[in-house]
Amino acid sequence: MSIDKLQYLGNCVRSARIACNLTQQSLADQCNVSIKTIRNIEKGKMNPSYDILFTIVNRLGLSANDLFNLTPSQPDKEVQQFIGKFNSCNSHNKKILINTLNFLAEQLLANQEKPHNGLETE
Repeated sequence: MSIDKLQYLGNCVRSARIACNLTQQSLADQCNVSIKTIRNIEKGKMNPSYDILFTIVNRLGLSANDLFNLTPSQPDKEVQQFIGKFNSCNSHNKKILINTLNFLAEQLLANQEKPHNGLETE
């Protein structure tokens, strides 16, 4: 892989890590890799194995669009970041999040069918 591609990958990982409010150490711990591995990836000095990259990408909620320089919309980025946070939760907390989101979605869908007295939010 060329240096430019490794630097691009490193920038993607660094930006996503910062957006998730993680330190290099906490990301390393959550992905079961060394902090040196995270540092080298972020500096563009390491071409990580598929297994390492897969773990990091899932934790950070990165998508193929992010990694391959495609242009996702802002809502897509926010959803991917949320998925990264979701993936780092234990099974109990994942159930809480799913139930909460399902309830919220049902409320919003029911509410959007009602007229808003001429006040539009979009």
